[in-house]
Amino acid sequence: MDTILEHAPRAIGEADFTNESGAKELKARIENYWRQRGYEVQVMLVEAPFTQAIRAGRYDVRSEMLNGLPRRREG
Repeated sequence: MDTILEHAPRAIGEADFTNESGAKELKARIENYWRQRGYEVQVMLVEAPFTQAIRAGRYDVRSEMLNGLPRRREG
């Protein structure tokens, strides 16, 4: 099965999708993956505040998809 992370330019274990550059990369991958399949998805990056538990700030990647699936096809 073809997955979003299957075409990763680096090993998945090395990827950090919680920092700004990693979150932008993941956002682009998700959008491109679904665009190639004829769907339009909206993916947003949300900067979260510093968290003591993980000792870092982070970026959340959010979308309007339901259960990981797009709501509508490209028009």
